[in-house]
Amino acid sequence: MARASVKPFALGLAAEGQRLRIVGLRAGRNLDRRLTELGLNVGTEVQVMQREGGGLLLARDSARVAVGGGMAMKILVVEAPS
Repeated sequence: MARASVKPFALGLAAEGQRLRIVGLRAGRNLDRRLTELGLNVGTEVQVMQREGGGLLLARDSARVAVGGGMAMKILVVEAPS
């Protein structure tokens, strides 16, 4: 059975508690490197733990990562499969 295509959206638009998979980075070389250092690579699954203003607190495995609103808008995600 074919799955309907899922349209990626910016991480900054995600709801608290949502489980997501990173599918793209719309970042320059420096930000792309910084996101990779934080473990936020294409294919990584994260959960939005908390929204604070424009920033987000993400759970990645057992780690917690805080990202600002501008950075979050450059990370493309889809809902993670259950």
